[in-house]
Amino acid sequence: MALRSPLSSSVRSLLASSGPSTSSAGAAAAAAAAASASSRATAARMTVRSYSDRPPSGPIPPPHAASSSPSASSSSSASTPSSSASSSASDQTHFGFKTIPSSEKETLVGSVFSSVASKYDVMNDAMSLGIHRLWKDHFVQKLDPRGGIKVLDVAGGTGDIALRILDHARTAHYDRETSVTVLDINPSMLVEGQKRFKQSMYWNTPQVSFQLGNAENLAATMDVPPLPARGPNSKQPLLPQLESKPIADQSIDLYTIAFGIRNCTHIDRVLQEAYRVLKPGGVFACLEFGKVTVPLLAQIYRQYSFNFIPPLGQLLAGDRESYQYLIESIERFPTQPNFARMIRDAGFHLPGSPAATSLGFPAIQSSLLGGGGPAAAAPRDEDRDVLGAWEDLSLGIASIWMGVKV
Repeated sequence: MALRSPLSSSVRSLLASSGPSTSSAGAAAAAAAAASASSRATAARMTVRSYSDRPPSGPIPPPHAASSSPSASSSSSASTPSSSASSSASDQTHFGFKTIPSSEKETLVGSVFSSVASKYDVMNDAMSLGIHRLWKDHFVQKLDPRGGIKVLDVAGGTGDIALRILDHARTAHYDRETSVTVLDINPSMLVEGQKRFKQSMYWNTPQVSFQLGNAENLAATMDVPPLPARGPNSKQPLLPQLESKPIADQSIDLYTIAFGIRNCTHIDRVLQEAYRVLKPGGVFACLEFGKVTVPLLAQIYRQYSFNFIPPLGQLLAGDRESYQYLIESIERFPTQPNFARMIRDAGFHLPGSPAATSLGFPAIQSSLLGGGGPAAAAPRDEDRDVLGAWEDLSLGIASIWMGVKV
């Protein structure tokens, strides 16, 4: 059994004071418990997602409330000019429910994923009863990749989306020309992906490559760690050296990112980079945790996740703190309408817009995996400008957003 890389002491101390966690797995877990309650209220709908660890005493603070410390804020404003305070605020971001300097987030998130890499899929399966697999299957089927396209799968370390893309193209369209570049900022996650692909027919073919890269700056390269030393009796698979190369302007047909964008420091920069590397007519597609659309179920699911997911992380992976962060990161992620607006602000045309519809991307409808349902909250008037720009899965526990570059 592979050993887990321990979290750095700085990550543990930061997480210890906040109190929640999850992963793409965590999200799925809630579905398991929530599904039975949901099935009575909403026939045959699968449910999964996540929230936080310590049972909150009272309502869990919304993202904007959890992001700031009143005392720190007031003392700062009292001692510095408003322009200086504004500059300081712009240099800060969130790590779960904690506010930290932007420069620290990449390292902290890297420590989390290095810690969970070898157990990532095991946790996803155990906590979701496999429902995350259905979400990913549906995501790829919806995209229907084919025709020898070039795909960039960002934050795709373990390779499960990339493998689905290549399998779909081959089995549905007799396509062995479509290729996927799996890009991740974390070498440990990429190694897990290499191991998975080494057992497939795509290994050592031009159809798949793995490289280190930062989603916020795909034009830059990263330092590649050396291969670990191997003894004559090593049981670790022989894997090639990772690489890091710039992604050129207008070189990609399909950009996918699944359960990864919420961990990025500057989501707006990720979207801008996606727009830059896509060809005209190219598609941005994101699968990420959303907000549950049934109010009562949302509260049940939140309490379930905060109380159940981190202890399960401790039981199965010996790592409570990482899953606490992952749950908090889901809680902080924008609502479905707000994230759709971020995609639009990056320059993309949303499904249902005249330009996207003309290219074959009409407004997105609810899915068989449980989009809205009769118990779902009615859309707000202020969100009607982006309706049809995303698809809720399992009552909004996860969602799919798309954007088209025209």
